[in-house]
Amino acid sequence: MPSLLILLPLFGIIILNLPIGRIMRKLAFAFAFCIFVMQIALAIFHYPGLWASRLHALDTFFNVKFYIDHLSFIVLLAIGIVSLTSLLVSHSTISDEGMRFNFINLLIIASLGMCGIVMVRGIFSLYVFLEVAAVSSFILIAMERDKLALEGAFKYIVMSAIATVMILSSIALVILTVGDTSFDAIRTALGSSRNLFAVRLAMGLFVCGLFIKGGLVPFHGWLPDAYSQAPSAVSVLLAGIVTKVTGIYTLIRLVTSVFGYTENIKGVLMLVGVISILFGAFAALTQSNFKRMLAYSSISQVGYILAGLGTGSALGVAGAIFHFFNHAIFKSLLFVNSAAVEKSTGTVNMDEMGGLSERMPVTGATSMIGFLSTSGIPPFAGFWSKLMIIIALWASGHYAYASIAVLASVLTLAYLLTMQRKVFFGKLTQTLQNIKEAGFSFSAASIMLALITVGAGIFFPVIFNIYFAQFIK
Repeated sequence: MPSLLILLPLFGIIILNLPIGRIMRKLAFAFAFCIFVMQIALAIFHYPGLWASRLHALDTFFNVKFYIDHLSFIVLLAIGIVSLTSLLVSHSTISDEGMRFNFINLLIIASLGMCGIVMVRGIFSLYVFLEVAAVSSFILIAMERDKLALEGAFKYIVMSAIATVMILSSIALVILTVGDTSFDAIRTALGSSRNLFAVRLAMGLFVCGLFIKGGLVPFHGWLPDAYSQAPSAVSVLLAGIVTKVTGIYTLIRLVTSVFGYTENIKGVLMLVGVISILFGAFAALTQSNFKRMLAYSSISQVGYILAGLGTGSALGVAGAIFHFFNHAIFKSLLFVNSAAVEKSTGTVNMDEMGGLSERMPVTGATSMIGFLSTSGIPPFAGFWSKLMIIIALWASGHYAYASIAVLASVLTLAYLLTMQRKVFFGKLTQTLQNIKEAGFSFSAASIMLALITVGAGIFFPVIFNIYFAQFIK
């Protein structure tokens, strides 16, 4: 079955670009919609114990082996949901048929790259799929050829190129010293005294490359520009899933499958995580641009994932993985709503808004759900994952880090409440009297994501027992 998650988008691209006139351009949206719905279904039905095991016969299609475990399942599900959300947003934000067709092609390619990242178990295969996702993202950011978007794409390319050099250097060192790029071989080499320094250096370079791709402090410089200056549908994709899969998921996979939880690894992860938490929160407090505030908020929330992972405890790792999924959902929700507000008002400057809930009730209500979940307010999903991470930090003896995580949640509540007050509360300004909801596709995407956030919070005990309890066994 894992091969289907590569084959579906691959054959989808081929079919969409068959030289049969303009018919595929008109069918592209529906075609991509079906692909992403099938990806979500395949991710769900492949979950251990469900009937999709009959599809395993297709896994002989590639020589490269693809694997799905509990962690892969959760990330694949997030990829499908966020890709579908980005597609819905594009329907209302990209009016030119040719540009929308190009966007859909690139979106499918990015999805293919991310699915590959999640399912491979070797650093060279990982690099190949990282570049597939990264290159499609560069083009997506610059797709409208807007000056600011080109600037954001250029910064992303430069930083990603540096990350690529580090990752390729790492792979070269591993081939020279280990002779095999599989996770198992590298793990064995790290446990051996032979060429240990070179192998550690190689893995250090690889991790630094992932820090850049994940937009973690101090390698975050490109992220706010890329998120805020990209077209709205692309912002949803980047903030919701791309940087988390290319940087954060990959880091989680290497730590859990290759490095193990040494004291040095745990110390670096927690330190970088807590610095990112604080920096992102304080930077978000100073923003008046809706999308830039959400971009800095993403840096802060990703910091929680690293802090939980850095505890090395079963509860902390489970909390980090759950927060990965939650962040993909609630941050996509907030970026969808920022796109809806921008489309309706023509601006992302929060100082020029006010009282929009009166004219955009669906956007206002779902934004409230998104910001409460981001801030860690019960009973929303974000509360449970943050609680797991904070308890894990405290239980592991990192009282200062746990206190900082709680403080940062208060800061998150402060800047998101400021956003809600400036944008949706208060008196509707005279210039915005005639606005309305941005469109059905925005509302559908917002409601879908809000329902997932609420449902994951209310039914947390059930979800935890089914999907996360195995991480603490």
